[in-house]
Amino acid sequence: MPLLPRVDEIHTDENRVTEVLPGQDFGSRVELALAASNHLFNSRNSTRYVAQVLQGVNVVATKLDRTTRPFTGVGPAEMRARIGAVDLDRPLPDTAAALEELESVYLRDAVYFHDAKYAAHLNCPVVIPALVGEAILSAVNSSMDTWDQSVGATMIERRLIDWTAERLQLGAAADGVFTSGGSQSNLQALLIARNHAVAGLRQKPANAGLRLPALLEKLRIFTSADSHFSIRKSASMLGMGFDAVISVPCAADHKMDPAALAEAMAETHDAGLVPMAVVATAGTTDFGAVDPLAELAALARAYGAWFHVDAAYGGGLMVSGRYRHLLDGTRLADSVTVDFHKTFFQPVSSSALLVRDRAMLQHVTYYADYLNPESAARAEIPNQVDKSIQTTRRFDALKLWLTLRIMGADAIGALFDEAIDLAARVGSVLAADDDFELAAEPQLSTLVFRYRPRVAGDGDRLSEDAADSVNPSIRAAVFASGKAVVAGTKVAGRHYLKFTLLNAEATLEDIGEIIDLLRRTGAQLLADGGTRGVGA
Repeated sequence: MPLLPRVDEIHTDENRVTEVLPGQDFGSRVELALAASNHLFNSRNSTRYVAQVLQGVNVVATKLDRTTRPFTGVGPAEMRARIGAVDLDRPLPDTAAALEELESVYLRDAVYFHDAKYAAHLNCPVVIPALVGEAILSAVNSSMDTWDQSVGATMIERRLIDWTAERLQLGAAADGVFTSGGSQSNLQALLIARNHAVAGLRQKPANAGLRLPALLEKLRIFTSADSHFSIRKSASMLGMGFDAVISVPCAADHKMDPAALAEAMAETHDAGLVPMAVVATAGTTDFGAVDPLAELAALARAYGAWFHVDAAYGGGLMVSGRYRHLLDGTRLADSVTVDFHKTFFQPVSSSALLVRDRAMLQHVTYYADYLNPESAARAEIPNQVDKSIQTTRRFDALKLWLTLRIMGADAIGALFDEAIDLAARVGSVLAADDDFELAAEPQLSTLVFRYRPRVAGDGDRLSEDAADSVNPSIRAAVFASGKAVVAGTKVAGRHYLKFTLLNAEATLEDIGEIIDLLRRTGAQLLADGGTRGVGA
């Protein structure tokens, strides 16, 4: 006899049993378990599942219809107090009540990336086919570590890895795996490069008997001064330390200087150290610069170094109709990072690491008898954990799969092309505006600039120090207003503002309104004789 009766014989609301079977004397814990089972995703509760998910979808859709700016301007103290007042030990009566509460603790004050006045970070508006995929993958909840948890999902992910490798021209031996994001992809690439280099060092008689720490002290990573912070962070996590990363100067266009790289690698080699890896960037975070990939690859090969291309941002160029040529050098890479949740318009998270030679993935392979025994690998059972540094992992590839099957790759590329073209037009506007100073011509869809107007009377621009003071305050004040969201950065130690444009529906007029808002805010701050709100 089962411990509990069939719950479909019990009349319940969402959270509580209101009537138990006649003659049964159940305790409160049994009653709670019966009620809780009404929330499990299964065939018995499929109607409830559809109804509650549709409630959530309708709340979000209604919110989008009514939202007229990207942010409300709420501060941390107010949000902390509002969320802290929620008693998590006292559940609400139903989904409708929980969604009503969610409006006040999340939806009302979320930063909405789909809004044309959001122009800050590498956050893209997302496409609807990917949202369909998100709903499906969350419900089925496949775990991508082993074949017996993810059957069809495993093959879909593998097909998408092959498709991406084909687009990047990495060759027939290429392979890879989906990851949580660019930082993890870069970490895994450098882990593979490190282990590959260590294996080579251990074959040399001069290193006989040296333990791993001594070998790691010899290794060096070369990357541009404008590369992503995850390169240094990865070196630290891999036991090499920040000092193992050699920062290579950039040319005036913010691309890594091949001559400077050649000099740095020669000095390292002559000092008895080992050039482990060269990390090029295809789309730097601030300037969208694509390093001269072919030249850097040749230098890496000359020293036997791993050549990794961080295309987290620029990876979307592989489907571009007009700018695909910027990625031509990726075919020479040993590994490539691609973030689909940036320029493929996918929800977070969706990223991948690709390698030219699938055998290199063995450097991150570990076997466990209870999960992925070595015997399974010999039997060619496709356990994705064999090539991942994650174990439990979501089926994020489904979002990209449905996007390609419903929209097609060319349509994704067209969206990215529109963003790149908009950045070029905005760059021309800023370059011609006496109140602003453009740090560099746009290369992808980012623009770095600052408010530095001409001073009445002498015609000179606002001083560097005054510009350093006012620009962070402009950004903070505009963010607090909720009317727009822009980013900030530093160039040569000086404060700048930054647009990151990834919304294909944003117009030149939309961005022009942000520029005017920045101008008015800056003028008011200067007129007030001070700054306020620095650091937002």
